[in-house]
Amino acid sequence: MPLRSTSITLLADNCAVQDLRAEHGLSFFIEKEHATILFDTACDNTLLYNAGSLGVDLSLTEMLVLSHGHYDHTGGVADVLSLAPNANVYLHPAAFKERYSIRNETAKPTSMPDHARSAIFNLPQQQIHRVIKPTMLCSGIGLTGPIPRLTSFEDPGGPFFLDTNGKQPDLIDDDLSLWIESENGLIIVTGCCHAGLINTIRSIVEFTGEKRIAALIGGFHLSTASPERLEKTVKELKQYDIRQIVPCHCTGKNATDYLAQFLDCPVEAGYAGLKLIISCMDSRLIRSNVSRKAFR
Repeated sequence: MPLRSTSITLLADNCAVQDLRAEHGLSFFIEKEHATILFDTACDNTLLYNAGSLGVDLSLTEMLVLSHGHYDHTGGVADVLSLAPNANVYLHPAAFKERYSIRNETAKPTSMPDHARSAIFNLPQQQIHRVIKPTMLCSGIGLTGPIPRLTSFEDPGGPFFLDTNGKQPDLIDDDLSLWIESENGLIIVTGCCHAGLINTIRSIVEFTGEKRIAALIGGFHLSTASPERLEKTVKELKQYDIRQIVPCHCTGKNATDYLAQFLDCPVEAGYAGLKLIISCMDSRLIRSNVSRKAFR
């Protein structure tokens, strides 16, 4: 049975309104009548500061979802679990892997921080949920599990490896996305879409049988996408009835501008402080008139 209203507050992003902090990270606070979900925890100390400034009580978190094991999505895990020690944590087992990005022959660790791992491992086992297939968190809200990589033009979106020598590519198999059923269609929330935006949408639509998309919000990892990939992404997105798109974090300005130019639905870049409310009657973005700043 579709649920009547959803509120999604963007707590952390590469951009933020003037009185909030911006960083290379992502976090959403999702509120339903029967569920309170924190989707990702950003990077460093931005989450607690922004949540406090926005009046979001993280101690109310019932479910903590980690889209994948990169540091910029898991850095605030320990802080959140100290405030909400009874929260259930959902993630793919591979999220704990050691991993790196390699640019200019320099390996940079991108793994989940040790303090985040320890905070999860110290939880009672019944609070840790390893998501290895599509999983319903509660009525009308689900997680994809690992997403089949079926498109020929999508890739993980960067030089990611499981070793410092660049010999073991990291396909980021732990990449998860979340969907919420609404009377206007699906609300799809993504972390980085390392599995590919189109692969992600296809997987969710196939599982749910719902082709209408009320909102698509999150990181799409298109910042380094080729013109060919962007063109094919737009072509595929046009096959769906999408009402609005809010690209965040790793999508990139060029890709966001491209989507806005060639798609018929509204496309607005996300930023910390933005709030999306979707009800059975309509959907709207609550914007701030304060100037925005970007993480550098």
